[in-house]
Amino acid sequence: MKSPICKRLGIDFPLLAFTHCRDVVVEVSKAGGMGVLGAAGHSAASLEIELQWIDEHIDGKPYGVDLIAPTSMAVTDDNNSPTEILERVPAEHRDFAVGILASHNIDGSDLYQNQRGSSGSFLTKNKASNIIDVAFSHPIALIANALGVPPAYMLQRGKANGVAVAALVGAKEHAIKQVEAGVDIIVVAGTEAGGHCGEVSTLVLVPEVCAALADFDIPILAAGGIVTGRQMAACMAMGAAGAWTGSMWLTTSEAETSPVIKEKYLQASSRQTVRSRSRTGKHSRQLRSPWTDAWESEDAPQPLPMPLQSLVSESPLAKITKLAEGGHQGAKLLATSWVGQGVGLMNSIQSTRSVMYDFMADFIQAEERLHELCRDD
Repeated sequence: MKSPICKRLGIDFPLLAFTHCRDVVVEVSKAGGMGVLGAAGHSAASLEIELQWIDEHIDGKPYGVDLIAPTSMAVTDDNNSPTEILERVPAEHRDFAVGILASHNIDGSDLYQNQRGSSGSFLTKNKASNIIDVAFSHPIALIANALGVPPAYMLQRGKANGVAVAALVGAKEHAIKQVEAGVDIIVVAGTEAGGHCGEVSTLVLVPEVCAALADFDIPILAAGGIVTGRQMAACMAMGAAGAWTGSMWLTTSEAETSPVIKEKYLQASSRQTVRSRSRTGKHSRQLRSPWTDAWESEDAPQPLPMPLQSLVSESPLAKITKLAEGGHQGAKLLATSWVGQGVGLMNSIQSTRSVMYDFMADFIQAEERLHELCRDD
């Protein structure tokens, strides 16, 4: 396709797939798009293992890495001792989480025993540098930062190695800051997106950012609720050069999504998600459940800043998922994970390759419809 994204990244079809599953990365790239591996939760050592596996199976096709190095976070390299971090988490928040589990017949008395304080999946400057070094030791074609302006080190390494640096934004002013910082690709993520997201819809945000960056030679990827080719075609009609997708890969046969969560995705409508700060401390969209409802109630304590809120939420959510997979009914009700509003269109389990080809066919049909409307018979 004649898209600047295809030319910049060396791909055939301007569809990027963010995923934590290395198999999905490989299958998307082999089908003509680009798989982007989420590095959140990986240590430098475990990321090295994943990228080595991808290198051995991707047949030389382009792929990327995505990490989370927030511009602002309550924990820095100067105040990140495990003891200090844990002391900043009030007992009130832990007690509230334990109470949610208890109301669904789950014993949460062991949730926070032997807990270690850390910034978790969110990278401080030094931790980000370690992950970035691992990423650039492999033949990646793109590296992205999901929250805020990429670290200067990432931008420098990208320029030096000819690797495109991307950043996700949820507002026009953020896009301008990213371009001024030297980012190569802007991912414009509407509020429909799963995970961290802003307040403005994709339909409004894409043309707004395209207009704001009209004087800059920088490609824009549309994101947020996009799970069909016709949606990508609509975004490209508004000025985007392609699409960045995430949620749609969670229900593929290769995805490592918990079977319980995967089934809930398949049954959910587009109305059954919620945008909340209760999981990470920043607004993120996830599947609605009694767990998320409890945190939105008047009785709930205010979410803590990132990454402290994750020290409250991740342990109970991990226990909930494990018990749900074992058949616990209360846990099945509580189970939740990140997903966008496009979940209402995710109704079956298919292979990643099949999803890619269906997406391409849908895009072509949408393009043909537009051409037919413009014909002068």
